[in-house]
Amino acid sequence: MKIGVIPLGRPTFDVELAEKKLAQMLKKLAESGNEIIGSDTLLFDEPGTQQAMTELQSQSVDQILILQVTFTDASMAVAAASKFDQPLSIWAIPEPRLGGRLRLNAFCGLNLFSHALSLCDKTFSWLYADPDEDVESDLTALLSEQRLSEHLQPISAEKFFSEAGQKVTESISGRRIARIGEHPTGFDSCAYSEEQITKLAGVTVDALKLDELFSAASSASTQETAVVRKLAESSLSDLDEVNQKELDHSLRLKVGLDNIRTKGNYDAFAIRCWPETFTEYGGAVCGPASMMGEAKVPCACEADVYGSLSQLILQEASGEAVFLTDLVDMDKTDNTGVFWHCGQAPVSMRAPEVNATATIHTNRKMPLLYEFSLKAGPVTMVRISQSFNQPKMILSYGEILSRPMSFTGTSGVVRFERDTGSVLEDIINSGLEHHMALAYGDHREVLRSVAAAMKLPLLEL
Repeated sequence: MKIGVIPLGRPTFDVELAEKKLAQMLKKLAESGNEIIGSDTLLFDEPGTQQAMTELQSQSVDQILILQVTFTDASMAVAAASKFDQPLSIWAIPEPRLGGRLRLNAFCGLNLFSHALSLCDKTFSWLYADPDEDVESDLTALLSEQRLSEHLQPISAEKFFSEAGQKVTESISGRRIARIGEHPTGFDSCAYSEEQITKLAGVTVDALKLDELFSAASSASTQETAVVRKLAESSLSDLDEVNQKELDHSLRLKVGLDNIRTKGNYDAFAIRCWPETFTEYGGAVCGPASMMGEAKVPCACEADVYGSLSQLILQEASGEAVFLTDLVDMDKTDNTGVFWHCGQAPVSMRAPEVNATATIHTNRKMPLLYEFSLKAGPVTMVRISQSFNQPKMILSYGEILSRPMSFTGTSGVVRFERDTGSVLEDIINSGLEHHMALAYGDHREVLRSVAAAMKLPLLEL
């Protein structure tokens, strides 16, 4: 076959490692016996990617293969799905859990890709494997469409109805979410309809501008900011080791969020956290989001309104602080996955054998972020999902293991109830969004009844 490749990457990740991995991927593809055409260098931006796709359109290719070398948003995957009638595949690659930064974060790109294509009801083939390993048989299966995505169907939750679920549902109705800024381009998983979310859960969403948060932060008094610094100092070490001007900016964002919350009587936030908090304002909102979450005011990053709703529901069902997290790796050999986010887990989730330290954003190099590994224990994960354009509850359960920190920020190694390979397939086939709400404890019984009370079908991974 003639395979048209589209290698995707972002320059904010480890370009040197990405180029090495791309060379390995292209070598494996060349050894497959197929004719490989297209760019042999990483495509970092939309104009270059669009040009590469235009060139492939004139080449009469048999299949389009997206090489997800680093994290990217899903916009180019959706563009490829609309441009080509040929079968579409994606190959994303894992990276070692060495305790340092997420150097590639390609799994998150695959996750965004699968959700975005679920909204288009587009079938695709997929592979998550390291090109440095024995992947020949997997590549053969991928290119012969033996690894096609499916549409995993939810079940009715009606039989799980209980007063406990009804009570949670009634408590959520009337809550208010402030969406600050719009979700980033290509993050279809963070899109929402105000009318639909109000009808579904009875919540109100107010759309605020990022400038309103920046203005509220800039107006914070020295005394208010000092109070937030003391709060950070009570749980964090190394606060004096980060850039103090940028730290002050970050702490002021916490004051700004508190003031906006009081003024608007908000119960949760969905915040466009990047790039503008770094490029226009000059400080990270991750640390403030951790502090807000610890105080049971959930903050979803990337303006993910349904992420905020998922947090509110899990918080009410569990009575615990909630972490909105990415799943960034699945290792079938070790039978584990990794939950991670930049540095915004509530500090009560810290493993007792480690310190929580102040750190900077790995890509944007600004504070304040929390850094620690998650404590061992059972965890419940939930998402109010819009995959395949059908509202549903997606529910999962596992155990955070006592393991060294996988990646900088806040992360934990999870072992699911089912084997990792099966859970991985279900994640792709469910079209699950890239954010899930996580809380300690087993809260599945009450969440199943919440699904019944909200008249949502249920998927358990």
